[in-house]
Amino acid sequence: MARSRRTGCSVAAVLAVAVLLLAYSCAGHGSGGGNSGSGGADATAAAGGTAHTTSAGPYDVAPLLHPAGRMLGVVDDKSPWQYDIVKTFTTQAGRAPDIREYYATWGDDFDAEGNTFLWGKGQLPMMALVPSDTALADIGDGYDDAYVRKLAQQIAGYHGPLVLSFAGEMNGPWNSWGPGHAEPADFVAAWRHVHDVFRELKVRNVIWTWSPHVVDSGTTAKLKPYYPGDAYVDWVGLIGYYGPIDGAAFASLFTPTIGQVAGFAHKPLLITETGVAESSAKEAQVRDLFAGADKAGVIGLVWYDQRKDWPGSTQMMDWRIDTSVGSRAAFRAESARHGFGHPFGSG
Repeated sequence: MARSRRTGCSVAAVLAVAVLLLAYSCAGHGSGGGNSGSGGADATAAAGGTAHTTSAGPYDVAPLLHPAGRMLGVVDDKSPWQYDIVKTFTTQAGRAPDIREYYATWGDDFDAEGNTFLWGKGQLPMMALVPSDTALADIGDGYDDAYVRKLAQQIAGYHGPLVLSFAGEMNGPWNSWGPGHAEPADFVAAWRHVHDVFRELKVRNVIWTWSPHVVDSGTTAKLKPYYPGDAYVDWVGLIGYYGPIDGAAFASLFTPTIGQVAGFAHKPLLITETGVAESSAKEAQVRDLFAGADKAGVIGLVWYDQRKDWPGSTQMMDWRIDTSVGSRAAFRAESARHGFGHPFGSG
């Protein structure tokens, strides 16, 4: 979904996050994306979620790659420090989110303190890194390696987990890195190059998440040419919204793309952005979303809880959970019914 992108370097404030220790365990081990090891996180119950500490040594995300439960997240284009979206979501959804997704622009410094703050509050940070006006071909050819190395070292020094979605919606023609602006081969080369630099520097705290937009009337490009390969991806993410143009039901919005992706990718599936626009069908569509996601076996979904214009138009859509009492009730009931909401550390 097209949105305004945050520009400029992140400004990190200094914050001490006080937490108690509790041994963390999470079922399953993954081998994708070059991540390996058996490190984990310490966690303890805290107001608004499950709090975590970060160790002094390198963090290894391997135990998180196959979560035992389904996660529920929220996305905002603001920095990790701007925590109001988490508070609002917690009030509306009746529980704190497990994932807090935010946007960063290529060239930004990594906000280590902000991400530590999120992880300490119980939210798994997810950074959607957008190349903006930087050509994918240049990234793939190594012209920005000084930045890539700096970013990798900053992320490794954060000592916590990070879900990284690079150049998401790469199949969306509205993006400067999408069809008409870059070739699928450029995207794959850029992704692999960035990943290889991180691997060379032994950065193991990143969950590499490939996030195309669902294939619909506005995004008709085949997805397989954009896939970097199972060795370069930990999670497959999908972005799709219930709205006035596409997305009347999970079966038409997500299922065709899930079927297409299943033919070439063999990774856990996360819905990295979704929402249901306000309409007379919203309550039914909220129920359909959670039931469909459950049936599809996704490991979680991340909700866009804001008002925003529909891509390519000036029509304002209200994606918020509580546009009506019925919508909020449906969200709470169906997310609980289908097991969404996974506090890390509870197994």
